[in-house]
Amino acid sequence: MSSHSTSFAGNLDLKETLDNYLKHWKWFLLSILIALILAFIYIRYATPKYAVQTQIQILEDKASGSELDVFQDIPILGGGKNKVEDELQIINSRSNFIQVVKDLNLNSKILLQGNIKEMELYRNPPVNISFIAADSVLNRAKYEFFITIASSTTFGFTEEEDKPVKVYAFGKNIPTPIGDIVITPNVGVFENYKDRQLRVAVNPISEVAQAYQKSIIVSNPGEFSNIVNLTLEDAIKEKATDILDALVNVYNQNAIEDKQIIADRTSNFIDERIANIATDLSSVDQSAQDFKTERGVTDIAAETNVNLNVGVANQQELANARNQLNIAASMQQLVQQQGSYEVLPTNLGLSDPSITSTIDRYNQLVLERRRLLKSSNEKNPVIVNLDQQIAGLKNSMQSSLGGTVNNLGMTVNSLSSQQARFNSKIYSSPANERALRDITRQQQTTESLYLYLLQKREEAQITAASSSPKSKVIDRAYSVSNLPVSPKKKIIYLASIILGLLVPFSIIYGHDLLDNKVHSMYSLEKEVKNVPILGELPKLSKNDGKLVIKEDRSVLAESLRIIRTNLDYLLKTKEKNTGRGNVVFVTSSVPGEGKTFLSTNLSMILASTNKKVLLIGGDIRNPKLYTFFTGNDVDKMSKPSRNKDAGLTEYLYDNTLEVKDIVNPMLVHHNTIDVIYSGRIPPNPAELLMSSRIKELLDQVSKDYDYVIVDTAPLMVVTDTLLISEYSDLMIYVTRAGVTETKAVQYPIKLKEEGKLKDLSFVVNDVEASKLGYGGKYGYGYGKTQKKWWKF
Repeated sequence: MSSHSTSFAGNLDLKETLDNYLKHWKWFLLSILIALILAFIYIRYATPKYAVQTQIQILEDKASGSELDVFQDIPILGGGKNKVEDELQIINSRSNFIQVVKDLNLNSKILLQGNIKEMELYRNPPVNISFIAADSVLNRAKYEFFITIASSTTFGFTEEEDKPVKVYAFGKNIPTPIGDIVITPNVGVFENYKDRQLRVAVNPISEVAQAYQKSIIVSNPGEFSNIVNLTLEDAIKEKATDILDALVNVYNQNAIEDKQIIADRTSNFIDERIANIATDLSSVDQSAQDFKTERGVTDIAAETNVNLNVGVANQQELANARNQLNIAASMQQLVQQQGSYEVLPTNLGLSDPSITSTIDRYNQLVLERRRLLKSSNEKNPVIVNLDQQIAGLKNSMQSSLGGTVNNLGMTVNSLSSQQARFNSKIYSSPANERALRDITRQQQTTESLYLYLLQKREEAQITAASSSPKSKVIDRAYSVSNLPVSPKKKIIYLASIILGLLVPFSIIYGHDLLDNKVHSMYSLEKEVKNVPILGELPKLSKNDGKLVIKEDRSVLAESLRIIRTNLDYLLKTKEKNTGRGNVVFVTSSVPGEGKTFLSTNLSMILASTNKKVLLIGGDIRNPKLYTFFTGNDVDKMSKPSRNKDAGLTEYLYDNTLEVKDIVNPMLVHHNTIDVIYSGRIPPNPAELLMSSRIKELLDQVSKDYDYVIVDTAPLMVVTDTLLISEYSDLMIYVTRAGVTETKAVQYPIKLKEEGKLKDLSFVVNDVEASKLGYGGKYGYGYGKTQKKWWKF
């Protein structure tokens, strides 16, 4: 049973929430309509953008395309494969975009002014603009000006759109803050733009490059794919096409330049080695010539071949070891002498693979540092990090080369010792044969190294001249579709509908969230729970009367009749329990909530049933009762002149006064009612109300009248009502819609729980017509008024 009740309450709350929003459906409809109109205006005047795409393939370095592979017979200097992930970052680097902006002059553009928006003239603009200024100044300049073509020879120039123009002739220098500018007409085109205003904007190259760097999407379709897709959205398809093609060209050109730098460095190193070996070869040849001349030796028989076979093999190993030692020593000397940021030669014949891989990595970092320095400085954190890595690699190379030189030196010493032992065995060979053989072997070794380096120099030069780019263009830049990709009409319209629903929803939700006022009988029931609510009174307009009349059929009268019915039910229950139940106190939290209004009209509606009703002004601090009984429709019946101005205050103060002396019989709108006014405002109202006379008064009038209605003071302002609350049979607490806070309602409930108030009930005053009854759904049908068009 409990679960079913909870489910019902949840459904009721959901229905109430939906009704709270659905009753404002016109606002939702109006908001959606406005949002759709704004969306239409945005789509109408937004600049459409088109998607342009190009596709390239990253090529791996092979023998035909890598200058390092001219030494592929030396395994330690073989080239590595490209990593597509790294190439994506290189393609999208800032330096590449700066170069693209420079090549296409994207930092300056000409725009045709329109009534609402402007359009860029990319190809065939009506005028050609030349800047006579240093590139360093122009690249950082931010400037704009306006020109108007007046005739075939003159044009108007101004730096601000609304300023008067200066007339210049085409081809004349125009002084500007960024240097002189020369404007010439584009024959065959400029005549179509006469009397049209053009805006020329010049922006810093770095800003333009950064904007396009963020706009271009560089992606790889697969993890192991070498294909790269580049996509750009721009208002001008031709411009986007040029940018993508230029970016690919810059990327390939940079790769070729990097390869040529390494090839040139390798060739220079080989030339230096050839020069040194040529000197050694000439010296050996001269030694052979001098030896033969001095000794008279022309040809020596090979009688000692058997003894020399073993020595020859050992000598060959010794020569190879010395060759490796010379190369390593030269490389070590080169690393020590050259600067920290120069590339090193590769594939020189060293047998240590770690040195070769270190040289390759060192060259890559040096080249990356040079590229970054084109668009940055040495204080950049990235360049500082590269400097640290380069220094570390250089130290590692020096350490490795030092170890290699020491090892090769020990090998040469070992082989030399073995050769000495073999030579000692050839004791029978003539000294001339042995000396000439030594010279010949040195001559052959030096000559073979010389020829080897000559061959490698030619191969390096050929490879450098035929270096291929890093990528192959699969599809040149092309427009993906003739339809613009933005603005997306369907998405914008859908978003506008959602926004149109969200705005009024947020306003209503925020209003409800921050609302802490009582608005109707239904909202009050949530706060008071078990305390009865007699009814609610409608909000009155300026033309509505403040007092109900006999046989009144207005909404106010019907509301009061409902309150009268509920009031009778509570009073009869009270009468059965206590024997007396006709004294009703009417109070509120603060002044202005309508307690006097309810007291007066409740008395009138009770009197309309031919009941004897007495209305007492119990608020002796701020009496307002007399304001309701003025006008032509109020007939104050005769009363002894001696007690004409006497009221409740006088009765409590003067023991000689009787009840009849302060009662004022009145005929109001054909209803007879007795009224006791508050009287004069006393200096001590609280002490006066503590008098026993108030109890005597209420005891007497409760016997003489069918209903006694007492308009008391506000409960939260003064203590007057609490002083006399024990004499009431029913306490009506008046709340005002939109004024009384929900937390103020808890105050009388707390007093009731503490026993300070008894038989408490509530009435809601000043309720909007749309909220009368339960959410306005079961409201009153009399006296409906036509709403204004803006009041939904």
